[in-house]
Amino acid sequence: MSDRIIRGVGVSPGVAIAPAITIRWAFPEVPDRTVAPSELEHEIHRLHLAVDAVSLELEALRERALQRAGPEEARIFDAQMMMARDPDVLAGVETLIRKNHLAAETAYEFKALELRNTWQGARSAMMRDRVADLAAIQLRTIGHLLGTGTEEAWLSEITEQVVLVAHELSPGLTVQFDRDLVVGLISEEGTRTSHAAILAHSLGIPAVMGVPGALERIREGAMVMLDGQSGLIIVDPTPDEFDAARVQSVRRHKLELQLEGIASERAITPDGMHIVLQGNVDLPDEVDTAVRHGAEGVGLLRTEFLLMGRTTLPTEDDQTEYYRRIGAAFPGQPVIVRSYDLGGDKFPVAFDTVAEANPMLGWRSIRVCLDRPEIFRPQLRAILRAAADRDIHLMLPMVVSLEEVEQSSAMLAEEAEALRTAGIRGASEVPVGVMVETPAAVRLAPELARCCAFLSVGSNDLTQYTLALDRGNARLADRFSSLHPAIVRQLHDVVQAAASAGIPASVCGEMASDPLATVLLIGLGYHRLSVAPPSIPLVKWVVRNMPVGPAREAADAALLATSTREIEAILRETLGRYIDLRLVDPSLALPRPAAGTTLPRSQ
Repeated sequence: MSDRIIRGVGVSPGVAIAPAITIRWAFPEVPDRTVAPSELEHEIHRLHLAVDAVSLELEALRERALQRAGPEEARIFDAQMMMARDPDVLAGVETLIRKNHLAAETAYEFKALELRNTWQGARSAMMRDRVADLAAIQLRTIGHLLGTGTEEAWLSEITEQVVLVAHELSPGLTVQFDRDLVVGLISEEGTRTSHAAILAHSLGIPAVMGVPGALERIREGAMVMLDGQSGLIIVDPTPDEFDAARVQSVRRHKLELQLEGIASERAITPDGMHIVLQGNVDLPDEVDTAVRHGAEGVGLLRTEFLLMGRTTLPTEDDQTEYYRRIGAAFPGQPVIVRSYDLGGDKFPVAFDTVAEANPMLGWRSIRVCLDRPEIFRPQLRAILRAAADRDIHLMLPMVVSLEEVEQSSAMLAEEAEALRTAGIRGASEVPVGVMVETPAAVRLAPELARCCAFLSVGSNDLTQYTLALDRGNARLADRFSSLHPAIVRQLHDVVQAAASAGIPASVCGEMASDPLATVLLIGLGYHRLSVAPPSIPLVKWVVRNMPVGPAREAADAALLATSTREIEAILRETLGRYIDLRLVDPSLALPRPAAGTTLPRSQ
């Protein structure tokens, strides 16, 4: 490995090789301009003309997405059109114009910044996606008010094949790329579920996102080779690396054909162990992918989606319909609904709260739900109502005490009785489990297992809180690993506690999507994994090639290991006996870089 090799999040598969073109799009400078009282109505009229123009542009982009990508992708622009015309947002801008005599562009920027500050800095993929949508709309609206044009005006200047490098890619920009010219995408921001990633995947453009410092590390005109599956980027590749990329592309195509062939098959190891593969669902659009890839239900249904971009909280009926709709997509299979994981970086606009000095250790998750029963109880009722004809389970996040489970279960029982008394159809009870995300929950796992229906390890936060590392900090990315000895030993403790209590244990963090970690988890005794829907075929393929016996031997060795590097080596050697590691990730066949090397890990 060298400084030429960069890692990010592979969001759209394929290998691209072309010169880099760097795009440094910035928000236009908006002057702090005031107007005379006689001009206020004219400024409001200008605001609505700009919103109308943006709506027409978004409608055109929707039609383009419909033709080039499909109906699901086109709905991305439906959400943006709703955001552009949000009556509460526009009313807020009008108020700023009238009360403060601000020009339309100045007032609009103030309101947009208010919303961005509310959502900014979120580690939640869903929240970052909403910020990206807001930024795209802000750019368009202010561009019309100032007459500066839109972000895609320079597209006509691309006349040869390029890999485009940007800070962030909007869906409006991505859907307009000429696939014959823009052959690859790299961005500093973005996740697998971001709208730009979804469109890049649908358009067949290899893409790597979440690459900190990409604009500084990749110079204009440098030859770039990227692998949109693994997230590997090589700047100025050597002839040998070119050849290896071509061979890798052929291998990957053969693997894709294999993965398509097993989509409807179950994840059963060669020696007959059935590993239940479920899907993590952040957004409704991910359900179809999970179903298509043969997910056996939903192991983590995040519910914060219901709150994002809204100026009011969702109703009980809204929630009930949503849970029923997800449940209907998986008949006869469980859908595990996580109660609101609010707080930290994920307070929505509709939620009234105060800033905290250390929000990730503050008022969040189950603490918020128990302290604000007017928000939690409608969600519990909606879950009970949906569970009347769907296999719905409830999962409580960030639990650190038995009392939190007991209080939640008592409230659930009270709401079930209230529904029965009111003659409203609902389940009398639903299975309740907890997410194990803190060392405290690991230590309490035996007691939690005796009062819960299941345990599910949230590996992202468990790693963050155990190692005292911010998982959103790019400078710490090479130190953040769920294969750290402390995490491996905690995973062992949790699955043993669940087995002793006779309940299932699963892993629903990003760790479950990692082929190396899959070997470890099977070996430790986890028979349920919940993964990002696009990763299901790859994890299924690993399971179907990895016998349980050697996986157990690897897990036993990992439990005795004293370093992350040693554990990774054990798992690489074990998995490498049964599959070609280069098919999964070219870098898995390479030695781990020396300590201190700047190498952002793939998410």
